[in-house]
Amino acid sequence: MKRKLWQKLMVGGLTCLSVGIGVVCVSWRLSKAELGPGLEMAAMQFAMPAGNLPDLPPEEKEPSRTEKPVPSETDQRPPSRDESSQTIPCFSEAETSGDDTGFRPDLPTEEEIAAYDREHAGETQYPVNEITITEGNVSFRQVQVLNRSSVDIDIEQELKQPLAFSLEDTDQPQVLIYHTHTSESYLPYDTGYFYESFYPRSSEPSQNVCAVGEEIVRRLNREGITAIHDTTIHDTSYRGAYDRSLATVQSYLEKYPTIKVVLDIHRDGIGTDTEKYKPVFLADGRKAAQMMILSGYNSDNDEEFDHWEENLRFALKLQEKAFQLYPEMARPLLFSDFMYNMHVNSGSLLIEIGAESNTTEEARYTGYLLGGLLADVLREEPQSAGEDAADG
Repeated sequence: MKRKLWQKLMVGGLTCLSVGIGVVCVSWRLSKAELGPGLEMAAMQFAMPAGNLPDLPPEEKEPSRTEKPVPSETDQRPPSRDESSQTIPCFSEAETSGDDTGFRPDLPTEEEIAAYDREHAGETQYPVNEITITEGNVSFRQVQVLNRSSVDIDIEQELKQPLAFSLEDTDQPQVLIYHTHTSESYLPYDTGYFYESFYPRSSEPSQNVCAVGEEIVRRLNREGITAIHDTTIHDTSYRGAYDRSLATVQSYLEKYPTIKVVLDIHRDGIGTDTEKYKPVFLADGRKAAQMMILSGYNSDNDEEFDHWEENLRFALKLQEKAFQLYPEMARPLLFSDFMYNMHVNSGSLLIEIGAESNTTEEARYTGYLLGGLLADVLREEPQSAGEDAADG
C-alpha cells in the first residue's frame, strides 16, 4: 500500500515538474527573450501546435494515428448548439469588383467598447499581447520551417520541383475548404484584453473559422478558381472529429474528381486562462492574423500517405509566396510526424489562421489574402510532374 502511494506521489511530482518546465519554456518563447540554443529548442518542441500544453489524460485525447494538438479542457466542451449534422455546402458567389472591401475597421468604436464592457460588467479582465513569430529551426533564404519531424528536409531542392497537380480549364471546383474543428472561434474586438468568461468556441459560422473559409473561397472565386466550402460541424466532440471530417472530404472528392487542393482551416490557441498572445502582422497598413501551415511526414510508412513529400512541396511554395507578398504573414511552416487527413490527395494541408485571441476580422482578412496567394501559386504551376512525364 505504501509502495503504491509512493509511486503515485513520484508520478505526480514528475508530471508537475514536466508541465512547469513546459510553461517556463513557452513563456520564454512567447516573450521573445533570447535563449540559449538548447532552451530555445526545448521551448519550440514543448509547445503544442495548437499552443496548449499536453496536460490532458490519455483518455481525453483524440484517438488517431495522427499527432493532433491536444485541446485545452475548455476546448473539450461542445459548441453552444447541438448541430452535429449541420452541413451547409455551397459555392460562394464570386465578387467581380472591388478589392478587400467588406472588412470592418481595425479598431472598435468607443460605443462598441462601452457595450462590450457593460456586457461583461463585474468580470476580471486579462491581457492580450501581440506577437509576430517568424523564426524556425530550418530555413532557405526567407522560407522558415519548424522541423519537428524525424527526417531532414532540403527546402531548396523541394522548391525546385513542380507540384504534383495543376489546374484544369473547368468551372468545376478545384479547391475544397473544410474545417475539422469547425467551432473554433475568435475574440469579437481588438481591445487588448479579454474577459474571464471568454469561450473561444461558437457554432455560428460568422463567428468561427467558417468566416475565414468564406473569405478564402471568395478570393479564389474572384481570381477565377472555383472553390467549394463545407461548414459541417465536426467537433461537437474532439474525439472522432478527424474521422468525421475525413468522411466529409471523401464525399466531396467522389462527387468532384476535379478537386486538386484540400485545406483544413483551423485557428491556434496561444496562452493561458489569464494571459493570451495573438500572432499579428500588417498587410497594406491593416492588422491581420498570422497563419501557420502544417505539413506531415509519413513516419509510419503508411501506403496511403506515400505522397507526403508532394504535400510538403506545396506547403513550401505557399510559404515562399507568403513571404514574397507579405513578409510576416506566415509563422514558420510546421513539419512533423503527423497525417491529419493529409493522405486524401497530393494538395492537402492544414492551416491555422491566427489564434483565439485574434479578432474575427483579423482572421477573415488573412483568409482573403491567403486566397490570393493560393491563386498565385496554382497559376504559376502550368503543368504537373505527371503531365511532364506523359508529354515526354
